[in-house]
Amino acid sequence: MADMRLIVAGAGGRMGRALTRAIDATPGAVVTGALEAPGSELLGKDAGVLAGLPANGIKLSADLWTLSKDADGILDFTVPGATIANVAIAAERGLVHVIGTTGLSASDDAVIKSVTSRAVVVQSGNMSLGVNLLAALVKRVAQSLDEGFDIEILEMHHKAKIDAPSGTAFLLGEAAARGRGIALDQHSARGRDGETGARRAGDIGFASLRGGTVTGDHSVIFAGPYERIELSHRAEDRMIFAHGALKAAMWAHGKKPGLYSMADVLGLKDL
Repeated sequence: MADMRLIVAGAGGRMGRALTRAIDATPGAVVTGALEAPGSELLGKDAGVLAGLPANGIKLSADLWTLSKDADGILDFTVPGATIANVAIAAERGLVHVIGTTGLSASDDAVIKSVTSRAVVVQSGNMSLGVNLLAALVKRVAQSLDEGFDIEILEMHHKAKIDAPSGTAFLLGEAAARGRGIALDQHSARGRDGETGARRAGDIGFASLRGGTVTGDHSVIFAGPYERIELSHRAEDRMIFAHGALKAAMWAHGKKPGLYSMADVLGLKDL
């Protein structure tokens, strides 16, 4: 079988460079394009060199239409505006679109969903195996415990992260809400400050910390009468997200159009 030809979106960023390294180390996958924002000082640079590898002859470009002419998929960990701009082109070209971008709005998600009748999209707030196993466990624990156990989600990331709570925190919150049979947007408590009053029963709380170079720490706390259950995951290197995204792309290659998640990729839907 021919190698899966992949475009790395945001190829000049930290995550883009990690994706380039992951593809280089994975049999059956090859970098065929490197996308960067218009006006970036990195345009024209070699994607391999930027990733700390030997030159691979793939120059960073802002022209996704041209890059996608001979590609099979795109790995997209960028920013909401860039991802939404990529959605239509990826769908038109028939690319597998793996989306790890966080901070997307409800309207952004609606745009993504609108193409999935004709395109293959794998979207997740976190691409790592460990976090998605954690989400499955959170859902199961939430199913097993009643509202006597309050659910709080704590996350910490490096000081340069621009969105909060993290996409992973929302992924875990959604898992808890599904376990409880409730809608997260109606039972979400965020940004507590000042005279807030007592905690509302049934809410799922979020707290965000930022500092240093933390790749990503997440804990889900089930706080009941006189006892707590805590489920945690700590990411030590963003390569775990890169390898997860690459696994998602190769799994999705040849799948029928639809919107998939990492739970689909990892066979965790029934947990």
